[in-house]
Amino acid sequence: MSTDPWTDPDPQPGDFDGELAELDPRHVEHHDGNPDAALIVFVGVAGEDAKRLARLSQVRGQKAADVIAGLLRDAEYPLA
Repeated sequence: MSTDPWTDPDPQPGDFDGELAELDPRHVEHHDGNPDAALIVFVGVAGEDAKRLARLSQVRGQKAADVIAGLLRDAEYPLA
């Protein structure tokens, strides 16, 4: 069974070599990976969605950021 590196949650070394070979080398920089790196995503929520998030946070006794993180983690699993 073949996998698609664009959607696979764990791309492997070499998966994007073809695409990288097509790039102009002047536009490519190589950097060693940093296992301690963190990604921070800012999410904007407004209007009725903000009110819903506030209510959900209050019911769960969590900060809004924790509710959103939980919803994202839960999205990995099928509901049925």
